[in-house]
Amino acid sequence: MNKQAIRERAWELLEQGRVARFPGARGRIPNFAGAERAAELLASLQEWRRAATLKSNPDAPQLPVRTRALAEGKLLVMAVPRLREARPFLLLDPSRLDVPPRRAASIKGAARTGRPVSVREVPHIDLVVCGSVAVNRLGVRVGKGGGYSDLEFALLKEAGSVDDRTVIATTVHPLQIFDEDLPETDHDFRVDLVVTPDETIRPRLEDRRRPPGVMWTHLDEDKIATIPILVELARGRRA
Repeated sequence: MNKQAIRERAWELLEQGRVARFPGARGRIPNFAGAERAAELLASLQEWRRAATLKSNPDAPQLPVRTRALAEGKLLVMAVPRLREARPFLLLDPSRLDVPPRRAASIKGAARTGRPVSVREVPHIDLVVCGSVAVNRLGVRVGKGGGYSDLEFALLKEAGSVDDRTVIATTVHPLQIFDEDLPETDHDFRVDLVVTPDETIRPRLEDRRRPPGVMWTHLDEDKIATIPILVELARGRRA
């Protein structure tokens, strides 16, 4: 089964189970009933307590994660949508916020209160929280299909902001967990923690898989041309 078929199946399961929140499951990282409880369970783990800097995706189901991170004084890194700016990441420092954490953690709030930074300015990230459409117990995840989470990870890996010490987690509804093999490519990363409202799954360390950096052969010229940091890096590769 290919990735799109997996997505369609996961979205359908959430819709049939009536656990998909507004604005619906399809075509996105689905917001799910219980996202707040999943964030609470994640925050009870030692990996969270040890993390001083956290990177999160901007999607709705991870808003409680981002809000909690800022409320607890953690630095928060978010990517500019589609990495479309020359400084493709936003750094939110809770000590400098002039709005409540929940507002700052929203997409609009982060754009207003976050400081745009280059890839090289991103500090070391202790914990990455990513959204998923589906995931299995080996830590293989399927995103919504844009490939930006993998690219963000690859850029930060090359810059040294993420490394083998960085923990990767995802928060999902139990219906998003598949007890079967899921398709993956060489540029996909696996997660170290799968957290639902009621359960924490820890894939085996020996199953951990991470790309070494940007895999240029997996990118077409059109996509490279739309992302300033890739244009810059491509020029450096040709020089």
